[in-house]
Amino acid sequence: MIAEGQRLLEIAALGVRHAAETRPAPLLDLPREPTALLRPGASFVTLKRSGQLRGCIGTLEPSRPLAADVAENAYAAACRDPRFPALQVFELEGLHLSVATLGPHEPILASTRDALLASLRPGIDGLVVRSGSRRATFLPAVWEQLPEAGDFIDALWQKARLAPGSWPELLELSRYRVDTIQTRL
Repeated sequence: MIAEGQRLLEIAALGVRHAAETRPAPLLDLPREPTALLRPGASFVTLKRSGQLRGCIGTLEPSRPLAADVAENAYAAACRDPRFPALQVFELEGLHLSVATLGPHEPILASTRDALLASLRPGIDGLVVRSGSRRATFLPAVWEQLPEAGDFIDALWQKARLAPGSWPELLELSRYRVDTIQTRL
């Protein structure tokens, strides 16, 4: 998977460069991509500059070839993350780029906050919370900023716009693992 990982980083870097140069998202010649990258996959692309988040966009469910998912998410992280202005060309130098490919989701059957806290594996689990039309996720990398499980859950609830400390009746929880690769542009 080393060659495939390197190719995913190349694809992501291409998407980021296209966005910074205000060009359309890159079109991949999918038949030429490695077979592993043609399987449906879900990914998140995260951009950091000087250690600070500069963009992060991803998908939770596999719906297109992994290569195409990474290309689109990289492009979107650079110019469509609503928290940031579009990335400029001068910001490319030294930009830190990471690609996280998501594994399958595993439902978490927890009926209380304490049960959820007990089931989480800090630093390992990505977590998805769903309640009605509200949904949010944190990648496992978020554990670096929020190492305490209670803080992790509280921040995820806030991101999902759920009342702090609430436990909605129709709450759905799932965890996933990621494989992350990274580089500097």
